Amino acid sequence: MAAQKKIKLEILGLSSSQSQTGSFALVLGETDGNRRLPIIIGMFEAQAIAIEIEKIIPNRPMTHDLFKSFASAFHFHVEEIVISDLKEGVFFAKVVCSDGLKKTEVDARPSDAIAIGLRFDSPIYTYETILAEAGIVLTDQEEEEEKTTKPEIKSKVKKENVKKGEDFKSFSTDKLREILKNAIDKEDYERAAKIRDELDKRN
Repeated sequence: MAAQKKIKLEILGLSSSQSQTGSFALVLGETDGNRRLPIIIGMFEAQAIAIEIEKIIPNRPMTHDLFKSFASAFHFHVEEIVISDLKEGVFFAKVVCSDGLKKTEVDARPSDAIAIGLRFDSPIYTYETILAEAGIVLTDQEEEEEKTTKPEIKSKVKKENVKKGEDFKSFSTDKLREILKNAIDKEDYERAAKIRDELDKRN
C-alpha cells in the first residue's frame, strides 16, 4: 500500500464554537493551500493551546506541560503531530515521538496532540484523504480577506467569565504587568489573556 500524502498544517485561529456551547473551534489551514480544517475541541484543551500560543506561563504545570517534562526526563522528543484519521465526523491523531534511535507513535485526540506539539515546536500534518473529506475551501474573496486580516489567535477561552466591564486601557503598562503576574499566580488564565491582549496592543 502506497504511503498517503502528508499535508503540513498551521494553526489559524481559536474561537468559541457557534454550534456547541462550552466548546471551541480550532481552525487549521494547509501551509501551501487554501483549505481549512476546523476541529471542535473542549474548553480545557482550548485553554492549554491558547496559553501556549500566547506564551503565558502557568503558575503550576498543566497536564500538557507535565507531558513535556516527562518526555524530557526520559529523553524523548515529539517530532510531529499527525491528524491521522476521521471516522463518523470524529478526528483522531498521533503524537510521533523519538529518542533519537526509535520512533514511537502514540494515539491521542487532536486537541491534546496539538497542545503537546506546541510545547515542542513540532510541525502538524494531516493526510490528503482527510483534507479532501473534511477540509473547507476558501473562495478567492475569502482568501484575500484572510490575507489582509491577520488571523487573531486570542484566548477567547472563558472570557465571558472575566469581570464584566473590566477595562485595562486606563492602567499604566507597569500596573498591567503587576495585574498580569497576580492573575497568573491565581491561575486566572482568562483574565491573564485579556491583560496580555492589552499589553500586546501597546508593543
